[in-house]
Amino acid sequence: MDWYDRSYGMTGWDWVAMTIGLVLVLGLLVLGGVLLARSGRRPPDGSYPTPPDSSAERLLAERFARGEIDEDEYRRRLATLRGAGSGAAPH
Repeated sequence: MDWYDRSYGMTGWDWVAMTIGLVLVLGLLVLGGVLLARSGRRPPDGSYPTPPDSSAERLLAERFARGEIDEDEYRRRLATLRGAGSGAAPH
């Protein structure tokens, strides 16, 4: 028995299995890194911040930009929208 005997060497199927295993392990490492990076950006309480303007405010801004309402009406309605969340409507 020589140490270079072909029966102890790797066959073609051994190389295929080793390559598939390597690709799977590397894929799992990349997936773990991506998940770790994404979890690092989450706030400590687990919540995500909401966008600063709601869809109603966005629609109001679009109406103002198109000239459908003037500045005074825009500011009055914006104050009403922002005050509605606190339960008190500003005058």
